[in-house]
Amino acid sequence: MEETPMKSEEKKLYDAAAEGNATVFQQLLQQDPFLLNKISFSCTHKSPLHIATLQRNLNIVEQILSNNPQLAEELDSQKSSPLHIAAAKGYVEIASALLSEAPNMCWSRDSRGMNPIHVAAMNGRVEVLEKLVEEDGFAAMERLDRGETVLHLCVKHRQLWALKVLVEKLGEFVCAEDDDGETVLHLAVRFRQVEMIRYLVESTKIDKKSKNSKGQTPLKLLKQIISHSAGSDKTTTKIKEILKSRSTNQPSQTPPVEWLTKKRDSIMVVAILIATMAFQAAVSPAGGVWQDDTPPHRAGEAVMAYNNPKIYKNFIRSNTVAFVTSLSTILLLISGLPFKYRFFMWALMAIMWVSVTAVGVTYGASIMVVTPRFDRKSLSQVIRTGISVWSGVMVVLLVGNILRLLIRWLRRVGVGLWASETCFVKSRV
Repeated sequence: MEETPMKSEEKKLYDAAAEGNATVFQQLLQQDPFLLNKISFSCTHKSPLHIATLQRNLNIVEQILSNNPQLAEELDSQKSSPLHIAAAKGYVEIASALLSEAPNMCWSRDSRGMNPIHVAAMNGRVEVLEKLVEEDGFAAMERLDRGETVLHLCVKHRQLWALKVLVEKLGEFVCAEDDDGETVLHLAVRFRQVEMIRYLVESTKIDKKSKNSKGQTPLKLLKQIISHSAGSDKTTTKIKEILKSRSTNQPSQTPPVEWLTKKRDSIMVVAILIATMAFQAAVSPAGGVWQDDTPPHRAGEAVMAYNNPKIYKNFIRSNTVAFVTSLSTILLLISGLPFKYRFFMWALMAIMWVSVTAVGVTYGASIMVVTPRFDRKSLSQVIRTGISVWSGVMVVLLVGNILRLLIRWLRRVGVGLWASETCFVKSRV
């Protein structure tokens, strides 16, 4: 049977998309601007955008998206979108063009239940994977059958570089378990992936002692694998060494830089609170302000400034220091400075010390002003005791940090402080 004119035009459009003939494709659209809207792909189960993506014809992909961007959301018979195809093939430019028109397709699942991020990960398409995760990181946390994550998928398909990209982007998600309670480390042991196991142990916070639903740690799982096989070989021996080694990424104590990063929000709240208190103390000082213009004072001036001028000067100085240092802390925290460098961490800690100390001095001055004269003697003793304790704490903290830095420096240059350390150094030499 002879093809109808419409069918003939459709075939020409498909042929142009498959061959990458952008000139013919454009001519067909100029002849009938609604051709893409009319076209039926019930026979091929793929739209021209699927075909152009599959053939990596970026020119035609852009023409289609310009003429009919809704095609970016069309699915073929396998429920795959054009973005699935670009992710599988690693076509970064086409993936970017598709994402610009339909970013929600990061969530679209094909007949296997995989979204484009899953597809890119299992095929090791690192560049496309980075692009997709940057576009929508939450889609990367979508789970597959049996609760498997995209990280589990990387292990199954032996895609180490894809795994590294996802760990960098998703962080703590590397510790996620599937429905059997198995982490990616369990799965890497099952598949005997030595380099993946090494990376997971040395470069992530995954727990080597985590247990699956059968109560097996990765090491216990390895022993089971060995017992069911002919015995240990070079691979299983190497895996056992890695699992028994001490992880460099899991220190017994939280490093100060990491602690500061985790406590950033709390420090911000404290700094804002101190700034608010300092501002309030400045506009409403202890003892109030004069309400009338009676020489030598004027309405709105602090009563403290006339009745206790010496204390008022100290009050203003300490309150100003508290206000400025708290604002400096806020500015440092919102500036995006790299607190992984210890200099910035120490600077922030020093500023906070000054800020808190200044608040304490402001409090002392305020209490002295509002306390009746007959109680000031006993109050002054309490204040002196408080200042002594506070100064002692500051000295201990300062000396402790100096000693810690000194010990670290001495160890770095190879000087042992204790006899045992000296013997150890000599024995190594």
